[in-house]
Amino acid sequence: MADKRKFDLVVVGSGPGGYWAAIRGAEYGLSVAVVEKDARLGGTCLLVGCIPTKALLHNAEVLDTFRRAQEFGIRAGEFSLDWPLAQSRKDKIVNKHSKGIEFLFRKHKIEWIKGRASWAGPGRLAVAPPEGAAFELEAKNIILATGSEARLLPGLKAGGRVLTNVEILSLKDVPKSLVIIGAGAVGVEFASMYVRFGTQVTLLEMLPRVLPVEDEEISREIEKALKKQKIAIHTGARVEKVEPGPDKVKVSFTAADGKAQALEAEQVLVAVGRKPVTEGLNLEASRVQLERGFLRTDGFMRTGEPGVYAIGDIVAGAPQLAHAASMEGMVAVAHIAGRPIQPLDYRLCPNCTYCEPQVASVGLTEQAARDRGLRYKAGKFSFAGNSKATILGQHEGFIKMLADEKDGTILGVHMIGPLVTELVSEATLGMQLQVSADELMQTIHAHPTVYEAMLDAANSVYGLTINM
Repeated sequence: MADKRKFDLVVVGSGPGGYWAAIRGAEYGLSVAVVEKDARLGGTCLLVGCIPTKALLHNAEVLDTFRRAQEFGIRAGEFSLDWPLAQSRKDKIVNKHSKGIEFLFRKHKIEWIKGRASWAGPGRLAVAPPEGAAFELEAKNIILATGSEARLLPGLKAGGRVLTNVEILSLKDVPKSLVIIGAGAVGVEFASMYVRFGTQVTLLEMLPRVLPVEDEEISREIEKALKKQKIAIHTGARVEKVEPGPDKVKVSFTAADGKAQALEAEQVLVAVGRKPVTEGLNLEASRVQLERGFLRTDGFMRTGEPGVYAIGDIVAGAPQLAHAASMEGMVAVAHIAGRPIQPLDYRLCPNCTYCEPQVASVGLTEQAARDRGLRYKAGKFSFAGNSKATILGQHEGFIKMLADEKDGTILGVHMIGPLVTELVSEATLGMQLQVSADELMQTIHAHPTVYEAMLDAANSVYGLTINM
């Protein structure tokens, strides 16, 4: 390992956290390299996560629109899903944006180093390239952004009839039946997608409700909507065994009532959470503090090893979300470069689930507010009263807003309905700026828009709704 290269900053991983951090570092005048183990840039989110999933979800949305064409005064004639073409479009989107990151790296003179990195001592990383001899990098600062991968149930291996988020995105055919284990965001999104592609879908969730991190009222509403779409849902279900066979896979589980049940399907998707990709980094030889594979950091994303930062899905206690990783990268690089920056407030990190109807939220749920002993007012506005939602033919759902009882400061906003993954941005910015529901009430919202439902929700906090 005689060959050594020196940089101000080396980022390990090129996902949303890693590539954002690298580009910002270059913009701050640092010499930057990115070590990436995959053949393409972009990480899980771009290659086998957020982007390809949302691309296929859009296909499902377009298919839905064709099915409802007559409702909008259009006779569509015969139509069907062209699965190979849908997959091709998804791949083109992924490749376009991966190439886009390559272009940005060239533009900012960021060196892309292909290989696997591991800790080699203070300020040093060992890199094992796909071909050739290993070498070392010297870095004044290191940002670890190695991401996460799907957790599997004990004894299970991905492949064949057992799928994770990776394999399910490259199926050659749409399965006739699919059991999904886990009804968090990933499970619900794939359920919403494949049921519209014509698959018979069953959701199994160990906890008492689907989307368990969301407000309870949102969970009830999305469960009702999914069942209406003919998705079978079993909550409080404990999976006991998954047995892949040549033609089917059998899933045995204990239902909420304690009775043993079994299902058979063409495929099973395991969506029970994600684990950090930190094995093989040799961090045990450093002063980095590990917690079940996750890395402990402070508010500026510093680990226990001087000059080493961690961002993204490997950070202990942080949300495993692409947009959280990107902003953590901004915090880490600003701290490295000596620029003014504040630690992130994860309460202001929005959650989005791109099912149908969409779900989005930011801030405290009602249960969390009660647990903290907060006195609050809650208002709710149904999309049934929103003109644009009616025009779109999507008036399912509502917006619920929680505000401090004393000064009206917004504590949390929870949404289910049309375009709410876009609408949540106003709620997030409002909470970032500590806006009150009263101030939102006095903000002019364009009409007719879906986002003016935020205005009605703010009004509803004080029982002053106009459109209900």
